[in-house]
Amino acid sequence: MQDLFSIKGKVALVTGGSRGIGAMIAEGFLRAGAKVYITARKRQELDATCARLSEFGECIAIVADLAELEGVKQCAAEIAKHENSLDILVNNAGATWGAPIDEFPEHGWDKVMDLNVKSVFFLSQQLLPQLRAAARTGDPARIINLSSVYALRYSHQNTFSYSASKAAVLQLTQQLAASLVKDNINVNAIAPGFFPSNMTAFLMEDEEALNSSIPMGRVGALEDAAGTAIYLCSRAAAYMTGGLLVIDGGSVVSAG
Repeated sequence: MQDLFSIKGKVALVTGGSRGIGAMIAEGFLRAGAKVYITARKRQELDATCARLSEFGECIAIVADLAELEGVKQCAAEIAKHENSLDILVNNAGATWGAPIDEFPEHGWDKVMDLNVKSVFFLSQQLLPQLRAAARTGDPARIINLSSVYALRYSHQNTFSYSASKAAVLQLTQQLAASLVKDNINVNAIAPGFFPSNMTAFLMEDEEALNSSIPMGRVGALEDAAGTAIYLCSRAAAYMTGGLLVIDGGSVVSAG
């Protein structure tokens, strides 16, 4: 039982790992004994996070723009250059866009869909050789897709493409899970509520009001994000695929 939640010695890739939930999950993996690659578009921010996280274990930075298929292929090629197998892929990189419905632009729609949905599928596809190489009966390789509570409820913000993209991630997770189960690759999703990040920074300006809007009275912490991801990648969740874990402090079930 002491190894039930162990991911020691596993190799993971966390996209969007330079900040927010991605950095939280990457830190949790490192503290748990995994080797972790992190990606982001901005080298300076990525390198700074990598240097900080390297205190906890072996962390490697890969600069990649996953909104473009070429960037997806470059990222996968960089992993293949260093690793014959990959135990864990966390598709976390994401974007949002807000505008009134009458003014919502096409480029805002496409930007969000390309990163939040398209990259999830194609990066998973490109890394299948490494994931299959790591997969074992009883110890599958794992893909975790980051969705959102706004896949399950409406948002007061005008983030039409974001909510639609995160709902698409849930269906894509089930489709991938069904397609890859025979390859011993488990695919599950996490739907976070509010966690500190650049994406939610404007809401964090009034932290007291934000906390009071959450039934548990607080935003998510590193332990909440990392603990959930570690569970999904451990022996404890080896029998789970196509599933969804909601970590939102009770917001969805309490929504009016």
